[in-house]
Amino acid sequence: MTSIAFDPHVALVVVDVQNDFADPEGSLSVEGGSDIVPRVNELVAAARAANTTVTYTQDWHPPTTPHFAKDGGIWPVHCVRDTWGAAFHPDLVVDGEVVRKGIGGEDGYSGFSMRDPVSGEDMSTGLDERLRRHGVAAVVLVGLATDYCVKATALDARRLRYPTTVVRDCVAAVDVEPGDGDRALRELEAAGVTLA
Repeated sequence: MTSIAFDPHVALVVVDVQNDFADPEGSLSVEGGSDIVPRVNELVAAARAANTTVTYTQDWHPPTTPHFAKDGGIWPVHCVRDTWGAAFHPDLVVDGEVVRKGIGGEDGYSGFSMRDPVSGEDMSTGLDERLRRHGVAAVVLVGLATDYCVKATALDARRLRYPTTVVRDCVAAVDVEPGDGDRALRELEAAGVTLA
């Protein structure tokens, strides 16, 4: 298990470890998604022991949204609010604040920002504001999926000037195209993200 130095000025952000991504029966299942859960839980315990802020992001889509293929988007229906698919994986230890994204039908890849699929306008999810209130100066990211929501969250964290670490053995990729996950990690490294 990768060792991460947690302290009160670091936040652990757990990205979208939800049934539709983490469970093999999920509508957008990520291969190996459930395998990361025990390792993520170890990091949550270590973070809590160090008085580190732990925050979870959660896709929380309405039943109809331009994000979904049936409504003109690219993704199968997933993480519809108040459904099994949107719930956190049952083995995940949830011990911190939850930031929901995509609640109004926005494209919600990043934990920090959402984009209106019609107007293209970007808006905050509130995560940055929450972390600043807790005195957070750096973030550690884990979760799903490496090549989409983890990547977008990490790039936004760098844009917002947080030193950012992605824990390799606590992420898994969709790999729509073979190698997408590895390419995402290389892109993150090039953007100044530390891979642990």
